[in-house]
Amino acid sequence: MTKPLGSWNTISLGMMVFAFFLGAGNLIFPPMAGMLAGDNLAMSMLGFLATAVGLPLLGLLAIAKAGGGIVHLGRYLPSKVANFIALAIYLVLVPMFGIPRTCLVAYELGLVPLVESASQLTLIAYSLFYFVAALFFILRRGGLIDTVGKIITPLLVICIAVIGVSVFSNPFAEIAEAQKGFADMPFGQGFIDGYNTMDALAALMFGVLMIDALNGKGVSGKGEQFGYLVKASIIAAIGLTLFYVVLFYLGATATGVAPEAQNGGEIIVAYVAVLFGAKGQLLLSTIVSLACFTTAIGGISSFSTYVSDNSKFSYKLTAIVTAACCALVANIGLNQLLVVSIPILIGIYPVAVALIAFNLLVDWFNRPQMAARLIIGVAAIFGVLDAIKATGVNMEAFNVLPGFSQGFAWLLPTLAAVLVSVFARSSKQTVAETA
Repeated sequence: MTKPLGSWNTISLGMMVFAFFLGAGNLIFPPMAGMLAGDNLAMSMLGFLATAVGLPLLGLLAIAKAGGGIVHLGRYLPSKVANFIALAIYLVLVPMFGIPRTCLVAYELGLVPLVESASQLTLIAYSLFYFVAALFFILRRGGLIDTVGKIITPLLVICIAVIGVSVFSNPFAEIAEAQKGFADMPFGQGFIDGYNTMDALAALMFGVLMIDALNGKGVSGKGEQFGYLVKASIIAAIGLTLFYVVLFYLGATATGVAPEAQNGGEIIVAYVAVLFGAKGQLLLSTIVSLACFTTAIGGISSFSTYVSDNSKFSYKLTAIVTAACCALVANIGLNQLLVVSIPILIGIYPVAVALIAFNLLVDWFNRPQMAARLIIGVAAIFGVLDAIKATGVNMEAFNVLPGFSQGFAWLLPTLAAVLVSVFARSSKQTVAETA
């Protein structure tokens, strides 16, 4: 018999999910987007929220509906293809880019401003400490709701609230004119910038972790799990929306304190320094460290669960090896990691969106196997074209494709594949009508 989770544990589950999502990309990209968006702030923010909040929410609902992890989302695909997609998403999110990036952002924004001279040796020592500390929580597999949802996240929310109130009550500059892509297509540019948070991909990863946490609390029924996952997803989505609104407005009003900033991290550091002085850096260090640290815990734990469930490797061994790999990749440096990761994200995001859309609409398809192959296949092909373009390769010949110049070559073909799949008739229907 399923044990009721209770209101406080449900809220804690939602706060745990919010904390897992709130990582490196959520901190460094919105302030820069807000500064560039300028007087197109509202439309740019809506586009950003569509991919940084809307898609993750739909992804969590898709996981909840499917009742399994990423592999289960591809249950109508050939098993090798489903496993390949799942592994690719996990590798991008955990050892290759996502989790090492959390360490680097925590280091750049949380530690470097507090020390006189940071060196490569400082980064090595910090990354080792960061991932060893993360392992302490990761290996307590059954206590994630209690440690993250009830302890770490409330501290994080309090710190964010302090900055949020200060930003709106003491803006430092008038909002300037929109720049670059935000001037011509504010919604579309915001939509693409939302990719950088990786949260639509993270939703597919954290969904299985949520199910694991519910099982640990005695909630085993699929229907009950779905209900709690929906509630937790909504709580996390509300938290993320409020957080992004604060950071977008911070960036839009930061021209007076960080006019030459090259990234969102520099904007946050400068803004907080003016708001709170030296004590502000301690506050910022706390926020950044907690936000990135909880994402690292969730990411490595989820990846270790996936590997242990689909191989002979134990959860503990996988977690230790993964943490070591993340520490190694983190020492490459933030700028280099971002340059490599962006084209890969642009290529893999359409596949993730197609997986989410398919699972949410699966009941509409008369031939789900055909629909899965068509929708996800089309998204993958056109996503690769967008990814190649993002590397800087000359792709002018493909500008005839709708949305290609804006990075949306995959969108219309994928929508067309969805419509074809909805109206495709099953073989039984065809035989009956012929008779």
